[in-house]
This record gives sequence, C-alpha cells and structure tokens, in this order.
Amino acid sequence: MPKLIVVLVDGHSLFRNGLRELLEVNGIVVVDEATTVESGMRLIELHAPDVAIVDPDTLSTTGLTPIEAIRRLQEQAPDTRLLALGRTPAAHDPVEVVRMGGSCYLSKDAPPELILAGVHAAAASETLIAPTVAAALVQRLRAIGAGEGPAPHSVLSEREQEVLRLIGAGLDNDAIAGELFISRHTVKNHISNILLKLEVTNRVQAAVRAAQEAMISPAAVAQRAAER
Repeated sequence: MPKLIVVLVDGHSLFRNGLRELLEVNGIVVVDEATTVESGMRLIELHAPDVAIVDPDTLSTTGLTPIEAIRRLQEQAPDTRLLALGRTPAAHDPVEVVRMGGSCYLSKDAPPELILAGVHAAAASETLIAPTVAAALVQRLRAIGAGEGPAPHSVLSEREQEVLRLIGAGLDNDAIAGELFISRHTVKNHISNILLKLEVTNRVQAAVRAAQEAMISPAAVAQRAAER
C-alpha cells in the first residue's frame, strides 16, 4: 500500500520534531513542515498531502481566527483531510474547528497510538474526536430538532453552497462531480463538511436547511424527499 503523505503546521519546533519522529517510525511520510498558516497553505498546495496536521492556535498567529484559517485551508485543498492537534485548554473553540472542516480533533497530549489512529482516520475520511469535544458536539446536534442549526450562508464556502444547491436539485455525487468539474472524492469531502457544518445527519436535512434559506425551492426538496 502507498504510504500516507503528511504536512505538519505547528509553531512549536519541539512538538513538531517529536511528532515527525513518531510518524516516520510508523511508516508515515512527513513531506514538509510549516510554522504559519501562509506557509502551510503553500506547502499543502505544493505537495497535495493526504493529511495536514495542524495546531489550531498556530493558525491564529497571522490575524485570522483558527476557524477562518481552517475554512481557507479547506477551500484551497478539499482533497487534503485535516487533523487538528490542539492544546488543553484551547484558546479556540474545538467544536467549531470540527464543524469548519477538521476531520479529526485530538489533544496534543493524547497517547501516541491515538494520534496515529487519528492520522489514519483522517486519511480515510473518517472522524476521530477527543471525548470532551465529542460531548460538546452532541449537545449542538441535539439543537437540530429545534431549528437552531447555523444558516448555510454563514458557515459554508461558496463551493460548498454550490454542492448543496445541486444536492437539493436531486443530483447524485457523480452528477455533481460532472456539473462542477471536480472529482467524486472531492464531492464526498464537500458533502461531509456540509453535513457537519450545518449540524445535520443526511442530505435531505441539508437540503431542507437550504430551502429555509431560500437557496433552493422548498417544493423541490419535498419532491426529492418523497422519492427517497
């Protein structure tokens, strides 16, 4: 099997050195390292790694909030999955990091085997989240039934809004990929991010949320829901 390719984005050299050693001893290729979000973006664009491992607080050192920086990373490289390794306590909102595109979120003091599991989970487009973050995320998901989820325009990138409109129009992943001239894998990544950001669990719920925001026709959503 091909080895996983990883880029590290962390402002702490000692932590980066230890993390690099852990990854490389376990057969994961650390192709490059960055200390700022700008250099991280350049390296991710250059190498197109499977996973970018980032410290969310490092991302805030340039005037961007961690959430803004993660959104920018996701828009620039939707095929690269994001593993956030945060400090405890964190200067950012871990749940927002997950909602904005973090495939996995773990603490920097997590056991080495858990960090390795997080890298592999992120590369496989799976989710691995620290228990405290998962508990907070569950609380937010419980607000879905009360209609308290975020508005698509406020949390989705322009590309994600395009994908959501096409979901509402009834297109499957292959059709969306053809319409937007992107890969099916990229479509899957966008949809995963859309569901997480809108705090919904399936495509129909996402389309309903879009209809509430007048992004698509409510009648079209109802028709598609009836067909499923």
